[in-house]
Amino acid sequence: MRIKEIIVVEGKDDTAAVRRAVDADTIETNGSAISEEIIERIKLAKEKRGVIIFTDPDFPGEKIRKTITQHVPGCKHAFLPRKAAIAKDGKGIGVEHASVEDIRQALANVYEETTEWKEEITFDELVAAGLIGGELAKKRRQRLGERLKIGYANGKQLYKRLKMFQISKGTFYAALEQVMREETNDA
Repeated sequence: MRIKEIIVVEGKDDTAAVRRAVDADTIETNGSAISEEIIERIKLAKEKRGVIIFTDPDFPGEKIRKTITQHVPGCKHAFLPRKAAIAKDGKGIGVEHASVEDIRQALANVYEETTEWKEEITFDELVAAGLIGGELAKKRRQRLGERLKIGYANGKQLYKRLKMFQISKGTFYAALEQVMREETNDA
């Protein structure tokens, strides 16, 4: 599978993992302190071929994603579920630990960022759905993020991502229904 866009990853090991899964070019940020030179390279890549941000599903990865989004608006985003990014020995989380299939799946479900955000799902609806506040909220957000392929997010981030990626009410509630069904089956 050939990817037209240039994929932004965190490091060499992520590039190696991506290239095992797909035929693609990458730009490595080399950590969360992204240099101006890297930002300029990402801007050029977006202009010429498009960019997919594909960072680790952890705090530093989210920080990198946020930094790039601020400096280079309109990028595409690929998200890897946390459980797919955990090292075999349980020590470490990252794109480099994901299977070829999980990487292909994440890159097949890319979201395009939009700057004209239209609110489909309100913050109050997230609270009412038990996604913000309450003991099950974190687990529900985690499952919902996997279902919608937008990654794990805290309450405020979830609200923002739902708008940013223009997730429709129908898609949101269908995914939420699956999450609630899974929760019932777990009990």
